[in-house]
Amino acid sequence: MSRSSIEGAPRAVIVISSHVARGSVGNRAAVFALETLGFPVWAVPTVLLPWHPGHGPATRIVPDAEQFAAFLGDLENAPWLGEVAAVLTGYLGAAGQADAIAALVEKVKAKNPSALYVCDPVLGDKAGLYVPEPTAIAIRDRLMPLADLATPNRYELEWLTGAKAPDTAAAIAAARKAAPARMLVTSAPTGHDGRLANLLVTRDSALRAEHDAIARAPNGTGDLTAALHLAHTLRGLDAGRALALTTGSVVEILGKATARGADELMLETDRPSLSQPQTAIDVEAVPQPAAQPA
Repeated sequence: MSRSSIEGAPRAVIVISSHVARGSVGNRAAVFALETLGFPVWAVPTVLLPWHPGHGPATRIVPDAEQFAAFLGDLENAPWLGEVAAVLTGYLGAAGQADAIAALVEKVKAKNPSALYVCDPVLGDKAGLYVPEPTAIAIRDRLMPLADLATPNRYELEWLTGAKAPDTAAAIAAARKAAPARMLVTSAPTGHDGRLANLLVTRDSALRAEHDAIARAPNGTGDLTAALHLAHTLRGLDAGRALALTTGSVVEILGKATARGADELMLETDRPSLSQPQTAIDVEAVPQPAAQPA
């Protein structure tokens, strides 16, 4: 008997991102969060690293392009593909991986038309791109158009759309220029010192979850945010509740890690915060401009 028949098909999530030996970024963060919330995961590494590059130079192992494509091809033809409810992608090790990922996403959606694809476009931050430009372009042009939801940070949103996002209205406008109909923008501006927001934007609505900015925060928050929001969506929560729980968990886990002086998220220690965060987050609807007369 397959896991899907035991748990109620489909529930599995394919997570395609980086793998580090030490730390809680990429697949290490996303897989832990999804499994904690009850979702079986098929984990695919796009690159192998001893630790997050922010900790310093280290050996980087990127799968051979043909082998990577063959590996994903096996997943496309797996007899258990019907178990898959979603695909989540993050950091790519090479631009060429995008085509193989796109083919897998399309096969998953053909097998299960209700399956979701979440694209976390891991490109860079306020310092600029930290992936080669061809990789960023491949994510923008090949993967983003397939996504049901994308989860860029503010700076990734600006690069993807070519539009600046200095305030909430500009961030919403930029998000609506992107390919997916639904965007979760992290590290969005709020107009208040020491405050940031997660913005969940659709073509006709926007929800804002403000929170305190946390100085010297460990890496991995984007990976964690994308995984948690996907999990809560798969659980059937409405958009506002999913956004509140996601934001509350990430803020709470970040706060605990920084209070300990940790240089990585401590998901194994703070596991309860993934499923039942005690940090309450208010979610508000952002007023939308009145429609202009034709």
